[in-house]
Order: sequence, then C-alpha cells, then structure tokens
Amino acid sequence: MSAGARPAPARLSPSDVLRVGAAGLRSRPARVVLSALGIAIGIATMVAVIGISSSSREELLRQLDRLGTNLLTVSPGQTLFGEDAQLPTGALAMVKRIGPVSTASATGSVDATVRRTDRIPEAVTGGIAVQAATGELLTTLEGTVSKGTWLNAATERQPAVVLGSKAAERLGITRTGVQVWLGERWFTVIGVLGPMPLAPEIERSALVGFPAAEKHLGFDGHPTTIYERSSEEAVEAVRAVLPRTVSPENPEEVEVSRPSDALAARAAAAGAFTNLLLGLGAVALLVGGVGVANTMVISVLERRREIGLRRSLGATRGQVRVQFLAESLLLSALGGVTGAVLGALATVGYALSRDWPPVVPPWAIGGAVGATLVIGTLAGIYPAMRAARLSPTVALAAS
Repeated sequence: MSAGARPAPARLSPSDVLRVGAAGLRSRPARVVLSALGIAIGIATMVAVIGISSSSREELLRQLDRLGTNLLTVSPGQTLFGEDAQLPTGALAMVKRIGPVSTASATGSVDATVRRTDRIPEAVTGGIAVQAATGELLTTLEGTVSKGTWLNAATERQPAVVLGSKAAERLGITRTGVQVWLGERWFTVIGVLGPMPLAPEIERSALVGFPAAEKHLGFDGHPTTIYERSSEEAVEAVRAVLPRTVSPENPEEVEVSRPSDALAARAAAAGAFTNLLLGLGAVALLVGGVGVANTMVISVLERRREIGLRRSLGATRGQVRVQFLAESLLLSALGGVTGAVLGALATVGYALSRDWPPVVPPWAIGGAVGATLVIGTLAGIYPAMRAARLSPTVALAAS
C-alpha cells in the first residue's frame, strides 16, 4: 500500500449489522416499545381478521360436509298472469316416486298465528310462522330435537305443536308440556327443535301435523315447500325432472333451489367483509410505520455525536445507512412478530368461544412478516440517508 493511499474500511458482517442495530434500540427501550406497538396493532388486526374469517369459513364448510349438498327444495312460483301458484296436494307422493330420491317431506303454510296466551293481540306474531309438517321432515333435513319429541303418527293428528329453535326463544318457552294459543285453541308443545342451518325458515316456525292442521286450523292440504334428498351424483338429474314431476301441466310454475348454495354464498360474503376489515388493519399498519419513521428521525437527531464519531473513525456512509436501516427493520420486526402472535391468540380464543375450528392460515403469518419488513424498509430509508449525509466535523461540532 502506498503512503498516500487510504486504508479500505472494514466490512460489517450480517451479525455485526444486527448487533449494532440492536444496540441502538436497547438504548431507548420505552420509545422502542411504543413505536413497535403501532406496528403490532396493525399486524394483530390483520392476522385476527384473516384468522377469524378463515375459521368462520371452515365452520361453514364443515356444516356443508355434515349436512350434505344433496338437499333440494321445491316451492310454488307464479302463474303466467303473475298470481301465486299452488303445488298439487299429491305433489309429495309424486316426488317420492322419483327413483334416486331417498327421502322427501313437506310443509304447508297455515293461516294462523301462535301466541304465548290468548290475551296477546293477534297482530303480535313475533315473526313466527305456523306450518303443517309431514312426519319425515326431521329425517329429510337431518335435524335434531333439543327437547321433547318430534311428531309421530299419533301426535300429528292431535293439537300438538313442535317449535323451531328461534320460535321457542321468541315465545319464551324452555320446556315441553306447556300450552300455546294457536289459531283459536290451545296446542300443547311436545318438542323444541335444534338449529336448522339448511332450513332457517323451520327455526322460526311452529309445526303441527298435516291432519291436525286440516282438522283444527282449516289447512287446505296444499304443500308450500317440499324437501327431498337424493344421492350426490343424482342431484342435478333429479333437479331437472322435479318441476315436471310435481306439476306436469305447469312445470314453469315450480321453483327448485338448493339450500346448500346459501351457505356457500355466506362464505363468499364473509370473504368480502374480510377485505373491508383488512383495509382498516392496513391503515393501522401505515400509522405504525409512520411512528417508526418518526422514531428513527428523532434517533438520528439525538445521535449526531455518535454518527460523527463513527464517521471520524472510518465508518463509511454506506455503513451508517445500513446501521439505521437495520434498526428500523428490527423495530418493525419486533412489532410484527408481537402482532402476529397476538392476532393468532385472538383468533384461537374467539374461534373456541364460538365452537369453531381455529384456523390461522400460514400465508397470513408470512404476509404479516413481509409487511413488517416492507414497512421497516420504507420507514428507515429517509432517516438512514439523513444519517449518512451528516459530515463528521459538523456532527461532532453540533453535539
């Protein structure tokens, strides 16, 4: 080396960079914690939103797997003149004759109201419908009875009623054996059903047998909804022949739907709502990034003497930039890891409280880490460049 040549500056290894960056953070613990908290809140919000949405979607998919997607419903549409159509009284028997159909049942709308006592005005219905039901309904819908029993060959002919879960809740009924005022007479509650995800209209109904509805409530015998199940591979074929089977003369007046599609739509709607909440989490993360940038700028101003001393001892502008950029990345990473852990814990806690399967997608954790690195880099660029531009003599003189 010639006498006038300047010695090459020592190169910092990755471990040296981390050590120097961590040392800078340890000197200001309170400020570091507050700055990292902003990042943590944003990341925790985003991870929790994704996790809770994924858990909810997983629960819906499990419900679909448990309840099956082979349930079809048949209901009357409208006539050519825009009037409400009616299903034939023998429609259920005709549906049962379709080869692939394994089970079928029906309900019929009854022009009556159900009230806790006869003292309550008739107009106060609580949104509860009265429906006639066939005995196979519970089997077809794969429903459960939470209290009491379901209708049988004997009780479907008597003034006995089974309440859907929401109907019982609205009537304030928690046990069987009590009586309700249905139509113009007392009916005895013999059962309360559990939730019916594929038939929410049943949850809000008071169900009586077809014979009892015709005898005591003036029911005309026309079903308003027919439920049928067939094998999964035969669903589309059965769906195609149902209108003409139910109403050979006017198949266009028959509507066929698949209740499982509603659960799938709910899963899609949950995803759309998730995007909105993710936007709010991103705003919180941006605010946290601004806090990190502010912390690093203040750090540069407070540590001008340190910067000048390092420069006078041979540190290059690049090394100073790397030091402060490393501090920014470490600060963001601290908040990101903390936020990811908090978001995962919030997801697990909320899912377990709702009896859902807790799901935290790995890509959400990976995205959280990636977001913190991006925020840390963007927040540290300006302070790092400002620190590197400080002249050693000016920095030492200013201190």
